[in-house]
Amino acid sequence: MHELSLSSAIIATAEKHAAGRRVALVTLRVGALRQVVPETLEFYFGFVARGTACEGARLEQEVVDARLRCTPCGTEWDIEVPAFRCPTCGGADVAVASGNEFEVESIEIEEAACIAPR
Repeated sequence: MHELSLSSAIIATAEKHAAGRRVALVTLRVGALRQVVPETLEFYFGFVARGTACEGARLEQEVVDARLRCTPCGTEWDIEVPAFRCPTCGGADVAVASGNEFEVESIEIEEAACIAPR
């Protein structure tokens, strides 16, 4: 249920950057290792957004595949099974190269209509 607190953080970030303007869209990059359930995050986003500048905004989520990188040889590969050895050199000195992201990639703000007198 950490999606509820993540949704609150997303709303806070979007509102900070929207500076009082209405938010139409929030785009996220979510790493596969974050164990976020996209449907649950979307549900809580809509719930937490009520009464804020993000109410009615769409939430788009880009899932970033989990990848490892071998420190000695630099090879990167997708994690298909939990094998933490480099497929090139066999080394075990590896680090997560991607898949741990949770970033607000962008927000789209609705522009206020400007009505000029004629």
